[in-house]
Amino acid sequence: MSATKITLTRIGEPFHFEAKNAAGNTVQIDAGPAIGGTGKGARPMELLLMGLAGCSGIDVVTILQKQRQTVEAMSVEVVGERGESQEANPFTNIVVRFSLAGQIEDHFLKRAIELSMDKYCSVAKTLEKTATISYEYALNAQ
Repeated sequence: MSATKITLTRIGEPFHFEAKNAAGNTVQIDAGPAIGGTGKGARPMELLLMGLAGCSGIDVVTILQKQRQTVEAMSVEVVGERGESQEANPFTNIVVRFSLAGQIEDHFLKRAIELSMDKYCSVAKTLEKTATISYEYALNAQ
């Protein structure tokens, strides 16, 4: 079993935080304006979607490289829908949109995304417990 350690430090009023990992990399976090946040960082739920984009992006590039496909450009857009209540509002529906350019055969890209989302991406496996996750892709789109 492996452990991940994050340290959170308040750096500004009222909800501005800095999170740091063991390697010293940092992320700014803040609350939304509705509860008094100042917009100086990503909101915690946004970080979950960023994590999903990063996790699946790493997987897809790794798999395509192993298949000897050339990725020249890549972006991932993630849209998450949440319920609205006074209590916790987990994501209920998430759409992940991959856009890639390069010397990539369509069937290799489709399979790389399927493997990431269904098997390898730990963030997707965590979020699928509360949300329906779907994905789509565009290859060499203009």
